[in-house]
Amino acid sequence: MLGQRIRTERKKLSLTQEQLAERIGVSDAYIGQIERGERSPTLETLVKIASRLGVTIDYLLHDSLVPGDDNVIDQIRQLFINRSTKEKQMELDVIKVMFGHLENNTGKK
Repeated sequence: MLGQRIRTERKKLSLTQEQLAERIGVSDAYIGQIERGERSPTLETLVKIASRLGVTIDYLLHDSLVPGDDNVIDQIRQLFINRSTKEKQMELDVIKVMFGHLENNTGKK
């Protein structure tokens, strides 16, 4: 998906692979390999591509990474960082209400 998104955004800007490659300082063959999914770009290259195409890295990577349970729990944990105890309790209460609604609508507990 990453390569397809890069290709789509590049074409929206009417850029060739050669033009994009030249503007970010890599070879056009490398851009072609990324777009075909044969190679993964370095983080530095991905930042340059996103910047040149005017999109976020998150947009380019959307659907490229499949979050596992550990990843989801880490994301939830990130939401609690630098929050007061009161804010953490409020977040927990919201999550509990959300799961309560899910259980009521699906019949699962």
